[in-house]
Amino acid sequence: MANGSDQRRMRPFIYTVKHIITVLFLAFLGALNAQDTTSVKKTTVPAAAPAAQSSSKKWYDLISMRGYAQVRYNRLLETNPDLKCEQCDRYWGDNNGLGIRRLRLIFFGNVHERVYIYIQPDFASSASSTGLHFAQIRDAYFDLALDKKKEFRLRFGQSKVPYGFENMQSSQNRTPLDRNDALNSAVSNERDMGTFFYWAPQKIRERFSYLVSSGLKGSGDYGVFALGVYNGQTANRPETNNNLHIVTRLTYPFKLKSGQIIEPGIQAFKGKTNISVTSGKGVLGTDAFLYDDNRVAGTLRIYPQPIGFTAEYTVGTGPQYNPTTNTVEQKDLKGGYAQVEYMLKKGKHIFFPFVRYQYYNGGKKQEVDARMYRVRETEIGLEWQPFKNFEVVAMYTISDRTFQDAAKPVNQQKGRLLRLQTQFNF
Repeated sequence: MANGSDQRRMRPFIYTVKHIITVLFLAFLGALNAQDTTSVKKTTVPAAAPAAQSSSKKWYDLISMRGYAQVRYNRLLETNPDLKCEQCDRYWGDNNGLGIRRLRLIFFGNVHERVYIYIQPDFASSASSTGLHFAQIRDAYFDLALDKKKEFRLRFGQSKVPYGFENMQSSQNRTPLDRNDALNSAVSNERDMGTFFYWAPQKIRERFSYLVSSGLKGSGDYGVFALGVYNGQTANRPETNNNLHIVTRLTYPFKLKSGQIIEPGIQAFKGKTNISVTSGKGVLGTDAFLYDDNRVAGTLRIYPQPIGFTAEYTVGTGPQYNPTTNTVEQKDLKGGYAQVEYMLKKGKHIFFPFVRYQYYNGGKKQEVDARMYRVRETEIGLEWQPFKNFEVVAMYTISDRTFQDAAKPVNQQKGRLLRLQTQFNF
């Protein structure tokens, strides 16, 4: 529970959220009223005709399904079996081997002219270090359009938190095998329970769609402007305090006269988060291990036409383990990545060679003791798409990772390895 001073600091935030919800609700009522007025003025057929037409299709006729699966092996040319990354891929390191990284089915569709649904379970989740391949919800959200063009939307449920380009980009489209540590440490699994407002002109919504369907590896449509509130304990975890996170994002894909598309962006969030600690180790921290969780990040994306470049950098504050005092402290964090890629087409084959360097200095709130990280990593890879239903990625990783908690207060691991992934799209 937040103390009295925390509650007083949250009052302006709560009033702001209430005001935003009230304004959006009134806007929705106004949009419905405008629709009713327009239909009265312009409709020349009986009112019963549209109803009869819409009843010809059941809700299940309006839902589509797609999916993808990823199978990985991370042990080729491995020089250090103690080099691991819990956030990235649990098949790293000693006693690991082949694994199904993702196995997802996506159910989606417009069940009404104003309502869109999106449900994505994953069947390869790890329930523990000894339990694999459990079904778990990744996304379960419902969009309510506030206007006929669907330029204004409200999203309810568990979905991606609009923070960062690579976080928004589907793993089905991303070239590196894992998301970078710095931006991804903001939201584990990129998702949380919340309500989000998205706005984008119809033309730009079509551009967001093109950037994915054309193979340019876009992030998807999360609006030009986004504003939302969410729990803050990350996906598939219950809320543990009385504080909501608030997030906002602004991004725009500019199309130059040459046809090149460039997308800059900025995003930020603010809230409170609780962490878990190692039992029996006497870890110290704040009351109820509740910490400020505030970040801001900048993004630049130049789409591969044929050369692409992406860079993101974040700064902020959050919980972080101090191995010297065995205490979880409020500490500054920073980090980001830079990536260069090239899109090469040979007949029906598409190749994406890429290089990415990433750096992160900070804690990871979703991991035990808010594990302290110092990451410097270079990845050199190639993605090959012989046809749309099959892809192969080979990525050589050169890594220097320090990750310390109460169980391992001294733990720096350096190493190299070749990682392989096959992906099936269906």
